[in-house]
Amino acid sequence: MDSVWADMKADAPKYAAEFAGTYVLVLTIGCNVLGGVSVWAVTSIAAALMVMIYALGGVSGANFNPAVSLAITASNKMAGGYKQMLMYWAVQVLGATCAALTYIVIFLHNFNLEPGTGFSIVEASVAEFLYTFMLCFVVLNTACATATQGNQYFGLAIGFVIVAGGYAVGSISGGAFNPAVALGVDLASINRGFGYSLVYVVVELAAALAASGVFRLIRAEDFNGVANTLYAKLASEFIGTYFLVVTVGFNVLTGSAAAAFSIAASLMCMIYALGNVSGAHFNPAVTFSIWLSGRNKIANKEAGMYVGAQLAGGLAASLTYSMVMGKAFALGPVGAYNWHAAALAEIVFTAVLCFVVLSVATTDAPSKDMFGLAIGSCVTVGGFAIGGVSGGSLNPAVSFGIDAANAMKGGAFMNSVWYSVFELAGAGVATGLFNVVQPSEYKKSKLPWK
Repeated sequence: MDSVWADMKADAPKYAAEFAGTYVLVLTIGCNVLGGVSVWAVTSIAAALMVMIYALGGVSGANFNPAVSLAITASNKMAGGYKQMLMYWAVQVLGATCAALTYIVIFLHNFNLEPGTGFSIVEASVAEFLYTFMLCFVVLNTACATATQGNQYFGLAIGFVIVAGGYAVGSISGGAFNPAVALGVDLASINRGFGYSLVYVVVELAAALAASGVFRLIRAEDFNGVANTLYAKLASEFIGTYFLVVTVGFNVLTGSAAAAFSIAASLMCMIYALGNVSGAHFNPAVTFSIWLSGRNKIANKEAGMYVGAQLAGGLAASLTYSMVMGKAFALGPVGAYNWHAAALAEIVFTAVLCFVVLSVATTDAPSKDMFGLAIGSCVTVGGFAIGGVSGGSLNPAVSFGIDAANAMKGGAFMNSVWYSVFELAGAGVATGLFNVVQPSEYKKSKLPWK
């Protein structure tokens, strides 16, 4: 008994950190909801998670989420194992509950945890599973994997999963992605009914276990396997493209006010998670541009296989969002804009994206920590700039997924072919510009056709 007490006393700073981080997260959620914040609520919540991760990551690992703790423990990355996990769970739920009581005192009001208007618990469960999986997967790859140790982007990558998922599916499930959040909010609104949190908890913990399983396949080197096999690379390209395209679909179909920001966040987070596995292309235009730039960055056969994995990820994502939402949307020029406008918009901003990838991720001295933010932000740039002209696809896998889902719902199919032509042309423009501004990159290497 004395040894147990001694262990708990020694770990008290960790438990205090988990309590504090979860408390700040849930209090921020409650204040945003009850304060009537609309467009920026998700960003505020994501920022709360991010800053507390940076503040307390060195103390407890900054889990602040029972699903994250389970994913880490199931991956053999939790110091103290399942015993430590259970203690984390206890203080996380306590922190969430105290935070919920605090926002009730501030606002003299509460809010219920439940699926959004027009959505069932099944659809809400799919949404919670997807983005809890994404959150746990990003945590494992940026904060736990041996290959990413010492990075400074982990808090940014983890926090911005909330930007990706909150805007994408917040109107479907509420965007909890965290059993402590679900329980704290539900307990604080027990006068309005209680029970949805139990379903959310089960779904979120299942997502954590799934994320741990996929992490073991992707990061085989952490489990006595071989690093960066072709299988791991192709799986990474599939997963990254899947989350990019599914985030596109949900944002568009739910009428998100910050679609481009959310989509950019999904790309950034998955780049940080998988960049040192496959290169994190998640886009046939990017793969084409890297192949076209030569320098032995990707072999011909591997490039073709990457494109296949990306298109498969885009198709799977389109099936997901169209089934959950019960509808799809068409790809093509928006409003009064014609094909000439859409073509030029897609060419120019796909070129921006590919040029930034080439410049920050494929040079002899690539960006160490800012590469994901730089590449992801290209979608913020292009999405807001030309979303009202062409839709801002900038990616043949995105175009293909959108077109396929639309066709399955009875709409037209083939516009993705034209969009892919525009986007690949943009990739070519980017490669030509890169060749001009980075001549030192070609001193000892050749273009692929030479």
